[in-house]
Amino acid sequence: MTVTKQIEGNPPWLLLVFSLARKGASLRVAVWRKLQRYGALPLGNSGYLLPHTSENRERFEWLATAVRTERGEASVLEVQSIDNCSFPQMKQRFSEARAGDYRELLAELRKLSTSANLSSRIPRLRQRFQDIVSIDFFRNPLREQVERALNVMQNSQTKLVLPEIGSVSQAEYRNRVWVTRPRPGVDRVTSAWLIRKFIDPKAKFAFAPEDKKPAKAVPFDMYEGGFGHRGEDCTFETLLKVFHIRDKKIPVMAEIVHDADLFDEKFGRKEGFGIDEVMKGWAQQGLSDHELLKRGMQLAEGLYKSLR
Repeated sequence: MTVTKQIEGNPPWLLLVFSLARKGASLRVAVWRKLQRYGALPLGNSGYLLPHTSENRERFEWLATAVRTERGEASVLEVQSIDNCSFPQMKQRFSEARAGDYRELLAELRKLSTSANLSSRIPRLRQRFQDIVSIDFFRNPLREQVERALNVMQNSQTKLVLPEIGSVSQAEYRNRVWVTRPRPGVDRVTSAWLIRKFIDPKAKFAFAPEDKKPAKAVPFDMYEGGFGHRGEDCTFETLLKVFHIRDKKIPVMAEIVHDADLFDEKFGRKEGFGIDEVMKGWAQQGLSDHELLKRGMQLAEGLYKSLR
């Protein structure tokens, strides 16, 4: 269980500062690993920071005791404010750290979705998810996405059903409603752009959770069924391959979207990260799903026009 409630009347942060004896290499590694496990963030060279909760205070106090036992020095400080980093900015830093953890877990889930023996791997993945949740102090939005993916995988324990490459008739996907998850990001908005530009020019788009998909709609970038992640491919790459799109610019766009969506640096492309950050900014402004999709597709068109 994640505890985010601040101790009543106390400053919002705890800071652990310490120094170790020169021969304390093994302790240094042990302390660093525990700080990682606790979700602590470095504050420059000053020490490590955590939100001020009773659990986090206990963790820091035990670490400080361990350091002092080995002839080091350690103090746990209460921090009211940080002059060069506001509370919202520090909160965002913690949230971004957990976003990285969730994305790594999502990438692993997507790879395993086409593997056998899922039932033996799900408990380990769920435990890893719970470990991340325990230090997700400000409830990153990706938490729900990962939990849904785990639930879908656990309920099915089968490979995701995707059309085989070469078996799709493009005529069957004309004038259709295409459905995806709410709050679209870089892979979904560029995939929607790809659908309307090369697959279904009159495509309409809808948003729905996994269990409420419209009966006749074509799912894309959903966790179960339709056109989504396949092996190491993101949804954009899957659509490119399944529908045999021949435009020479599209494989380049696929590399850009892949790196921005999966964070695996497979192609060394950075352009998509800008689109991703802009999408996040618009989402924070409270734009509707349809407005996010519309604007994201405009960004995708601009990216396409810029390629040579």
